Amino acid sequence: MIIYVNILIEYKFMNAPKYVNPFRPGAGHMPPYLAGRDSEIKEFLKLLDQEIILSNLVLTGLRGVGKTVLLDTFKPMAFNKKWLWVGTDLSESASVSEEIIAQRLLADLSVVTAGIGVKRAAPSVGFATLQSFEEKTLNFQTLTEIYKSIPGLVSDKIKGVLQLAWTCVQAHGVKGIVFAYDEAQTMSDHSEKDQYPLSLLLDVFQSIQKKNIPFMLVLVGLPTLFPKLVEARTFAERMFDVVMLHKLKPEDCREAISKPIKSCQSSIVFDDNSITLICETSGGYPYFIQFICKETFDIWVQQMTVEGATKPIPVREITQKLDKDFFAGRWARATDRQRELLSIIATLENADGEFTVQEIVIAAKAMANPFGASQVNQMLSALSDSGLIYKNRHGKYAFAVPLLGSFILRQAAEITMPLFT
Repeated sequence: MIIYVNILIEYKFMNAPKYVNPFRPGAGHMPPYLAGRDSEIKEFLKLLDQEIILSNLVLTGLRGVGKTVLLDTFKPMAFNKKWLWVGTDLSESASVSEEIIAQRLLADLSVVTAGIGVKRAAPSVGFATLQSFEEKTLNFQTLTEIYKSIPGLVSDKIKGVLQLAWTCVQAHGVKGIVFAYDEAQTMSDHSEKDQYPLSLLLDVFQSIQKKNIPFMLVLVGLPTLFPKLVEARTFAERMFDVVMLHKLKPEDCREAISKPIKSCQSSIVFDDNSITLICETSGGYPYFIQFICKETFDIWVQQMTVEGATKPIPVREITQKLDKDFFAGRWARATDRQRELLSIIATLENADGEFTVQEIVIAAKAMANPFGASQVNQMLSALSDSGLIYKNRHGKYAFAVPLLGSFILRQAAEITMPLFT
C-alpha cells in the first residue's frame, strides 16, 4: 500500500505543470538566451585573430544593456582560440596610485602563470638576470620579487615582468593573454598627487604590444570610459576599437522573451500581445526585459495556482517594483537642486537621447528659480561623477541610466497627485 501511494505521488509530480522561472535579472547574471549581440561577438572574434595586437577593445554602454554578460560570453571564446584570460572588476581604489595598479596586474597575471616554472634558458628581460628565480614558479610572490629587482620607474618594472612572463608562457602553446577589466570607468589619473595609474596602464600595454607581445586589453564600462582614456593618453583613440552596446532591436527583444519560455518547456506561455507589451515597457533594455519577465512569470504562476488562469500583465505594479529596485537608489544620490535639474531634462523632447546645456537653460526659464549656464555645467559635472549623467566626446550630455527620464516623470506625477480622488 505504501509503495502504491508513493507511485501515485511520483506520477502526479512528474505530470505536474512546469513552473520553473527561466528569467534572471541581476547585475551581470547570464540570461537564459543572449539575444541581439552577434555583431559584437564577431568583432571580438576578429580581435582574437590578430597576429600582432594593433587593436584592443572598449566595450561600453548604459547600465542594464548587458556589458558584463557579454564580457562573460567572450571568455570561453578566448579559451577556444588558445588565449588565456585574466581580469577583475575595478574600483576607485585600484587607481589610487601607480604602484597599486601595478600590483593589480601582477596579481591577475599570477592566476595563469602560477603553475609555470622559470627556466634557466629563458632570455633576460634586459633589466635583471633570471639566476635568482630559475627554480621557482611564476606565482604572485615570484612575480613581485622580479618586479622589485628591476630598476627604474613603475612602468619599467611592470613592463619587464610582463615581458618575462610571456617568454615563459608562450612555450605552452598559448596564443596570448586577454587582460579584461569591468567597471573601468572608475579608473583615473591624479595629477595633484603626481600619480597617473590610468596613463601607466595604457603606456604599458602600448609598449609591450609594440614588442609583438600578444597581451590584449579589454576594458568595459559606462560611456564616460573612452573619453577618459583619450584624455589620459591621446594615442588611446588609435589603440582601441570601441563597441557601444545599445538596446535590443524589436525582433531581438521578442526572442529574448520567447526563447527562454520555449526552451524550458514551461506551462506558462507569453502570447504575442504580452510579448509586445513587455518589449514596449522595457524599452528593449536586456536587464528590464529580464526583470519584467521574471515578475510576470511569478505573478502568473500564483494566479494559475489559485484561479487556474492568468490575467493581463500588471504593468503598473511591476513598474513600481522596478522603480524601487533599480532607480530609487540612484535617485537618492541627487540633491534636491540636482533633482530639479534632472526633472527639467526629463521634460525635453530628446531626454532619451542627447541634450545640451543650452537646451536645459531654455527649458528652465519657466521655473521660479531658473538655472544659468554656468550652474548647469557645474551640476552636470557633479551628476556625471555620481553616475547619473555622462558627457560624450562632442560636448553633449545623456542620461547614464536607461529610462531614467521616464522614472523622473513618474516621480513628479506622484508628487502632484491628489491624496484623495
